Amino acid sequence: MSPPAEDGVPGAAPVTARDLRMTPEEMEALAARAVGLLLERWDGLGAQSPWKGASRREMEALLREPPPETGRPAEEVLERAVRDVLPVAARVDHPRFFAFVPSSPTWPGVVADLMCAGFNTFQGTWLGSGGPSQLELVVTDWFREWLGYPEGAGGLFTSGGSAASLDALVAARERAGAPSRPAVFLSDQSHTALDRAARIVGVRPEGLRKVASDQDFRLRMDDLQTSVERARREGFTPIAVCANAGTTSTGAVDPLPSMADFCEREGIWLHVDAAYGGFAVLTDRGRALFEGLARADSITLDAHKWLFQPFEAGCLMVRDVRTLDSAFSVRPDYLQDADPGLEQVNFADRGLQLSRSFRALKVWMSIQVFGMAAFREAIARGIHLADRADAWVRDSDHFELLSPASLGVVCFRYNPRGTRLGSDGLEALNERIQARVIADGTAMMSSTRLHGTYSLRLCIMNHHTTWEDVRDTLEALDRIGVELARG
Repeated sequence: MSPPAEDGVPGAAPVTARDLRMTPEEMEALAARAVGLLLERWDGLGAQSPWKGASRREMEALLREPPPETGRPAEEVLERAVRDVLPVAARVDHPRFFAFVPSSPTWPGVVADLMCAGFNTFQGTWLGSGGPSQLELVVTDWFREWLGYPEGAGGLFTSGGSAASLDALVAARERAGAPSRPAVFLSDQSHTALDRAARIVGVRPEGLRKVASDQDFRLRMDDLQTSVERARREGFTPIAVCANAGTTSTGAVDPLPSMADFCEREGIWLHVDAAYGGFAVLTDRGRALFEGLARADSITLDAHKWLFQPFEAGCLMVRDVRTLDSAFSVRPDYLQDADPGLEQVNFADRGLQLSRSFRALKVWMSIQVFGMAAFREAIARGIHLADRADAWVRDSDHFELLSPASLGVVCFRYNPRGTRLGSDGLEALNERIQARVIADGTAMMSSTRLHGTYSLRLCIMNHHTTWEDVRDTLEALDRIGVELARG
């Protein structure tokens, strides 16, 4: 009888394959090549197009293949990823990437992610990560102080604003007693992450109430009150009101003090989505805009936006951290050894993840390296560049300002004086202008609709972006508009 092979299949030939280790020399060579390729990318980023796309058909032809039975040289695999995979994407850290909400990480933040992956940190429990957990407490306490939250407030890092919003609405639902017919109220300008979070926590479509915004794209208080009263008459229990501290479309800030007053009177959880704009609180302009922010029960932040970190650096902060513990804490038998006691913190007891990476290190390393003054200046510069873009549009004979600059965002459209184009014609023209400026490689821009009107949109949040980048983009839009309008 044939002896069993190593894989346990009788009679099968022994499998001979390289194990999953590399020599120190191989590891060092691969890491050095990876860093070299990253530095080449960073050094030449401004000369590249802000966006490179491909069809599914093209990518299938390039990448569809069975997995290899035996390995290939590591540097060859790395080179292929850098050549065929990673560049086919939006370069969201490009100085002329003005679409959506950009992310432009610092190098210490990138290195921090490398170190976290190399140390393979599991940060769900204090037992598994005492040092990383303590550092997360330190960094979230920095956030607490910046927001103006009192002692007893706290939070945790998440993958992003979507996960933070979900955690917030779970906490809101539980504090409201987990009602059978919950209702959540949000502006018609709110991010869709809140729609999804509400759906996940059990809010049916009829319980998700959209509140009208005014001419400045801020939530209308009269409509909020009417909406809450109607929902209660219909048998719904309000569990949360969601405010915006920087809407994605225009950067508008809802009337936070009035909303806080209303929620206190009505006994409703107030959640503020400050995912992209929240760190502007570090500047004088931001603090003035965010009056009343510290009265919120919960606040969403994204450090991978205006705190210049690599992606997956969201954060949820709550006014009373015990509301997270009561909503998420569980004690299964298999984690009995991880009971932290009274002084330590299991971050798995504050949100939806047990297996979680060490996200706070990148923020901590970046701030330690550069200092707070550099971050304040970088955020203020983004606000200032948007102000200059606003002034440029106002002075132009060809453009119409649709929403004034706010928190780095300015919205406008090509609408030359004396044009005979109707609204449909203007929309089609602006769509073509947007498509051309992207196709030409000048800049990456997105659009939005402002109370039904198609709008071009600049979001200026990159700490590498200069006025020349912004001005050149605006001038390119002007040239393209004139050319297309002439037909």
